[in-house]
Amino acid sequence: MAPRRFIVEADGGSRGNPGPAGYGAVVRDGDTGQIIAEAAEYIGRATNNVAEYRGLIAGLRAAQAIDPDARIDVLMDSKLVVEQMSGRWKIKHPDMQPLAAEARGVFPRDRVVYAWIPRERNKDADRLANEAMDAGKAGRQWEPRAVPEPKAVPVAPKAVAVAPEAVAVAEEQPQAPVRPAGWAADLGTASTFVLLRHGETRLTPEKRFSGSGGSDPELSDKGLWQAERAAAALAARGTVQAVVSSPLKRARQTAEAAAARLGLEVRIDEGIRETDFGAWEGLTFAEVQQQYPADLEAWLSSAKAAPPGGESFAATARRVSLARDKLLARYSGRTVLLVTHVTPVKTLVRLALGAPPESLFRMELSAASLSVVQYYADGNASLRLLNDTGHLR
Repeated sequence: MAPRRFIVEADGGSRGNPGPAGYGAVVRDGDTGQIIAEAAEYIGRATNNVAEYRGLIAGLRAAQAIDPDARIDVLMDSKLVVEQMSGRWKIKHPDMQPLAAEARGVFPRDRVVYAWIPRERNKDADRLANEAMDAGKAGRQWEPRAVPEPKAVPVAPKAVAVAPEAVAVAEEQPQAPVRPAGWAADLGTASTFVLLRHGETRLTPEKRFSGSGGSDPELSDKGLWQAERAAAALAARGTVQAVVSSPLKRARQTAEAAAARLGLEVRIDEGIRETDFGAWEGLTFAEVQQQYPADLEAWLSSAKAAPPGGESFAATARRVSLARDKLLARYSGRTVLLVTHVTPVKTLVRLALGAPPESLFRMELSAASLSVVQYYADGNASLRLLNDTGHLR
């Protein structure tokens, strides 16, 4: 059977060059032209060329998540990127070289063809890049706008989702039968996420809302001790091959302790930051109940409800799912330590179990606790460990 063909359209922009930058990418079915995946991200201060390369990489990884054996036609309005990736122009700038190498590593070279198109034919990727930059200006990350019809979502051969905006649809549709983990034929080496919640901050023992929209507190003395204990336990296991962290200080400090013990570098991923709790940041549950009773009731009743000025759990799930898919594509068959927060860990566990959104309120997750989820090539996932705090005793 002939391999599937995808069209990747990618773009990036910088308002200042260098300045606030973002990228956008779409993946189209090569036969119908229908968009089957979108990706966009605000990447902070960067040049146009860096943003364009980041868009290319995101588009290629989105296509790889759908079908790693596909053939790809890349269409971009950046003459520089097209000529460099086609091998006709040398890559002299040191910022471009590692990005080009990363892009070449997604698919074998003989399966990707690059072509230049005028800007007016690259409107979808350009739109997404501008949406990402607008989101960054507003202090948030880009989120998908619309949920596609279920028929627009192709069946993925791996545990990765084909489009982040399809998460809500997938959660509402009947799921295919799931084989018990370990009972199927040999599917090769599973991809393993070791999930470490960060150590305590001054807000943790007071049980205050502490998300990505608040003061970004550092670890307390106890939190630093917890981070070192977790790092020692992980080093004793000796299986972690990469470390990825939320950008928030408490997670980065915890990740750095582990990475130092493991001899690894820390990679930052915006997708696994904590939920933004908006006006509730820094408040206790009792204070929220007193000051925002109606909003709290709505939040407890629906994953789509958000705190005033904040982020809903449904939006968090879309963001975390996209991050999961990118990481699975990048670290296929490897063991990765993800240092993150309560909601992202619970969300990854919930999605692995196929549990409903309200299950988030029914899990206990202690500071510096470890959980483990494994992902298999047939699309199944297995929860191996939840809220282990043995290393803290």
